[in-house]
Amino acid sequence: MPQSPPQQSNLELWPIGNCQVSALIDESGAFVWGCVPRVDGDPIFSSLLNDSQRDGGIWRFELEGQVSASQSYIRNTPILVTTLEAEDGSAVEVLDFAPRYERSGRMYRPVAFARIVRPISGHPRIKVVLKPTKNYGAGLADTTHGTNHICYLAGANRLRLSTDAPVGYIEEGRTFRVEGDTHFFLGPDEPFVGNLRETVRSMEQATRKYWQRWVRGLHIPLEWQEEVIRCAITLKLCQHEETGAIVAALTTSIPEAAHSERNWDYRYCWIRDSYYTIQALNRLGALDVMEKYLTYLRNIIDDARSGGHGGQIQPLYSVMGEGRLDETTASYLAGYRGMGPVRRGNAAYKQVQHDCYGQIVLPSVQGFFDQRLLRPADDADFASLEAVGEMAWKMHDQPDAGLWEFRTREEVHTYSAVMSWAACDRLGNVAAHLGKDERASFWRERAEAIASKIEEKAWKPDGKGAGHYGASFESDYLDASLLQMVELRFLSPDNERFQQTFAAVEEHLRRGDHMLRYAAEDDFGAPETAFNVCTFWLIEALHLAERSDEARALFETMLSHTTKSGLLSEDLDYETGELWGNFPQTYSLVGVINCAGLLSKPWSEMR
Repeated sequence: MPQSPPQQSNLELWPIGNCQVSALIDESGAFVWGCVPRVDGDPIFSSLLNDSQRDGGIWRFELEGQVSASQSYIRNTPILVTTLEAEDGSAVEVLDFAPRYERSGRMYRPVAFARIVRPISGHPRIKVVLKPTKNYGAGLADTTHGTNHICYLAGANRLRLSTDAPVGYIEEGRTFRVEGDTHFFLGPDEPFVGNLRETVRSMEQATRKYWQRWVRGLHIPLEWQEEVIRCAITLKLCQHEETGAIVAALTTSIPEAAHSERNWDYRYCWIRDSYYTIQALNRLGALDVMEKYLTYLRNIIDDARSGGHGGQIQPLYSVMGEGRLDETTASYLAGYRGMGPVRRGNAAYKQVQHDCYGQIVLPSVQGFFDQRLLRPADDADFASLEAVGEMAWKMHDQPDAGLWEFRTREEVHTYSAVMSWAACDRLGNVAAHLGKDERASFWRERAEAIASKIEEKAWKPDGKGAGHYGASFESDYLDASLLQMVELRFLSPDNERFQQTFAAVEEHLRRGDHMLRYAAEDDFGAPETAFNVCTFWLIEALHLAERSDEARALFETMLSHTTKSGLLSEDLDYETGELWGNFPQTYSLVGVINCAGLLSKPWSEMR
């Protein structure tokens, strides 16, 4: 197969965060995206989605006479170091982080960003440009100031910049010489307690130690360790730790393809995306993320049962568990590279997607088996999960929007039916583990009934003794989610029907080294880009089909498309290699982790 040449992406962004707030930093070291007081809040740094940075929404340090910039993370952390060099040889180093460490018996993760500017050669002169916006780009934040701080009134959010840099220079946009380490702390509008220099430095050291210790506890493969570690850290940054919710991405409205208007707000918790994220992190032993997420799920289940919804689960919720996510347009923002609209909220919350029941049951099952957990699941949890299973059974053969969230049509999607089967199958396993033999038989019988229905309705014979599973019961078109039938244990890799389906999917959906979700036209026409997680599903299927050399080569090709920060967005132009879609996309990072674990040589080969 021909390889697509990697192309430098416009999404050369570096995330920092602390599981409360996050920011994306561009190649010049500028904050170009970041929301407060949490990931789905108002973007005070919004220039990523605006044509001109003159309109604000940015925080950068302009080095006089700058000719180059280089960036890297401090090893095993999301702490970013940007080096800016000027034509006269002078240079500064900018260290960026969001504080995160244990303090007073709990995790300190404020709505705050810290920056340290260090002169490293010559006599550098910088200008500080800090222009937060308010109300989704409607205007610049109003300011007030004191002796050593500036207060930014960003709508409902009041932030204070505490600094040992000259405040007057910042306010007037003047260039000044940096003759020693200079510290900036943008956080809550309250007096900064303690010596700024010593405290910010101490925060950085404590944050560095936290992340490096967290990484130290991961179970990673022998090969591709740096790639896996970077993806794991970034997935953790996508969790809103207060509630345990995991967002699909840190951004909104970066289009899936140029001028496609496939611009969606991904700063919410999709039950589907979170299932895959938890699955990947669990394989690495990151139980802290899973435990927090299980708490979030229990609250979602409780609300669905008691809130008059009849047990129905939405496809997505806010990080606080809010169900209503009305979709509006942020008219003051031009959009990524001028490609609007910029959307706030996501109308997919109104959709019916029956795969979510399996995606709740599958991660929850571990709570009944894993003795490491601080809160093991009990009989009451099983009763709650049975209610979810009842919905899976009730809806397994009913039309839905499917995992790709078609907005104008519904069918009985095979993937949703298989997820319903998985819910019943795993409930049978849990019941047997708990000694509830009658319930085990009950759920296994239901799983068998769903499996029979899938074999009857989803299999599409070709009249020549062969065929393939269709993406839905009603039609024979293909989509890449059919490759998940093995991962979900519905089929074994050597199953003849799976092998025929894999061959059909590869023939119809593979584009060189990349995979489409589906080729059929949807609500916005024919897909124009490959969906990165589907390419990783292809890699997994190739390995299971004993085409491991091809799988490894394809995996290396995918890694060549990552940004300089080692990450991926949602989509990729299979002709140019350019990345598109929201960033960083949890789905795509999950693919890196899963494939690295699957393809890596064993640790025993290290000796």
